[in-house]
Amino acid sequence: MRYIYIVLFIFVAFSCKNEKTKTIKENGVSKQNTNALIFPEETHFKSMRQVTFGGDNAEAYWSFDDKQIIFQSNNKAWDVNCDQMFLMNADETFDNTIPPMISTGKGRTTCAYFLPGNTQFVYGSTHLAGDKCPDAPLRKEGKYVWPIYESYDIFVADLDGTITKQLTNSPGYDAEATVSPQGDKIVFTSMRSGDLELYTMNIDGTDVKQITNELGYDGGAFFSPDGTQLIFRSSRPKTAKEIKEYKDLLAEGLVQPTEMELFICNADGSDLRQLTHLGNANWSPFFHPSGKKILFSSNFEAERGFPFNLYLIDLDGKNLERVTHGETFDAFPVFSNDGKKLIFSSNRNNGGGRDTNLFIAEWKD
Repeated sequence: MRYIYIVLFIFVAFSCKNEKTKTIKENGVSKQNTNALIFPEETHFKSMRQVTFGGDNAEAYWSFDDKQIIFQSNNKAWDVNCDQMFLMNADETFDNTIPPMISTGKGRTTCAYFLPGNTQFVYGSTHLAGDKCPDAPLRKEGKYVWPIYESYDIFVADLDGTITKQLTNSPGYDAEATVSPQGDKIVFTSMRSGDLELYTMNIDGTDVKQITNELGYDGGAFFSPDGTQLIFRSSRPKTAKEIKEYKDLLAEGLVQPTEMELFICNADGSDLRQLTHLGNANWSPFFHPSGKKILFSSNFEAERGFPFNLYLIDLDGKNLERVTHGETFDAFPVFSNDGKKLIFSSNRNNGGGRDTNLFIAEWKD
């Protein structure tokens, strides 16, 4: 999953990768003296607006016409106990109001994405396995883990929350669905082969094709603006010890997301190559509107697992550029279809707590 739970990840200790965090911390002292949502170094942002004010809010995706946004939240003030899907107009803010919930309110949900026409969406849900929220183990023998629920399947629903179709029904995990900008294909992660691989299918669920086939967790995939490429994160174990640990955790429905790199391939799986070699966790990638760069979240500069910030990198792995300059957590960046705005999740402006809120920024190159 692309999980909100990564927010807790920033409080976990990691080995030191380098000393760059010292500079980040020094810059952070001066930033704390201002009330602006945009830090001085964040030159790609022309303006910024906070959308939510409490709970964990993430996985926010634009409608094809950029007028609406679907996102997931576990805000208890909205009467939910675990992640459910909510709908908003792109110009709305939820300080003292509650957006409409458009998932069932049962089980746990993840990764909603609009379908062409903007009247339906796809999302992953565990509701067929029960009304209650499934347990969410985050630690295993002292290590940070993500649960991979075998009860996840992918559904199509109207914007009033009515499920109109079930797209997957294979045993095991099926989730993390996103839609091509051309509106013809869906990419998703599945356990149907016995490992966590990427697959594509038509938007009606037909013509399922396996895209990746190497051992490791391949997930969080997005299409390029022209639909010809995929960018995704992967934790590919190499040594015998890493492989055993990965397989043992997977047998328990768990993965460890602390070491992930970005990979890119053609939409049919050909020309697969590793894009980043940064260490630590590199994830939540999304194509820049030009199709020539990737915006992603990483803690590769961190000493103790945080901060996570947003970075840009060219498709050839060159010209790495830091975009955000927070001290805690920035992730889940998604450009609007017209390329003018960016929505992302952040711990900024949360009073020093752990709430993760949505922010919309005007983008400039």
